[in-house]
Amino acid sequence: MPEEAYSSLMQKILLAAAVCLTMIAPALAQIPATEVKKIEAKKIDAKKIDDDFVHQQFGDQFTYMPSVGVAYGDLDGDGVEDVVIAARCKNPMLDQGDHNYTVIDPYDAFFGYGNPQVTTTFSSGDPGLRGLVMLIIHGTGPDAWRSPTPKAKFVVVNLPFRTLSVRKFKLKKKTVEAVYVEEAGEISATSAVFFDGKKFQYVPMGGDME
Repeated sequence: MPEEAYSSLMQKILLAAAVCLTMIAPALAQIPATEVKKIEAKKIDAKKIDDDFVHQQFGDQFTYMPSVGVAYGDLDGDGVEDVVIAARCKNPMLDQGDHNYTVIDPYDAFFGYGNPQVTTTFSSGDPGLRGLVMLIIHGTGPDAWRSPTPKAKFVVVNLPFRTLSVRKFKLKKKTVEAVYVEEAGEISATSAVFFDGKKFQYVPMGGDME
């Protein structure tokens, strides 16, 4: 091929490549922003707690209580986020096998007897406290408590909570994260539910001094 013809061909190829880059570059510039928005949306959706999520993890006996809501923290100290969910339940013992959770009653255990097979048969005299449960999911892996197969799941029964939050708690010589509870009742007592490495325990924190 003559040198002049070769040079002309290369100029055409370079010109075509430049035109293509000019057309493609704006589209490529938009991809990161779009993907970021998708990722952010997924994160927001992943944080969402509703009845569908509760039914998926615990069964249709449970109903999410948005009036009390959700608390997040690392309750078992493994560096992975856990979640605490306020709910009501018709029969907490029914779906243990199907949804792989454990029913516990640290509140009544503190006062002497906490076998949930027995204590779940007791009915509260206060209609507002009937069926009240606290759901705890110990997270695992990168998805933490959102994992389809969490590290562990618990249903805490008979705890008369009004509000729930996760705060630091002094346990002997170390500090752990615990669920702080504002209890229902005239005394306005507060309490904490913490994981001691083997099980959840309840401890009263006193009442308002006003």
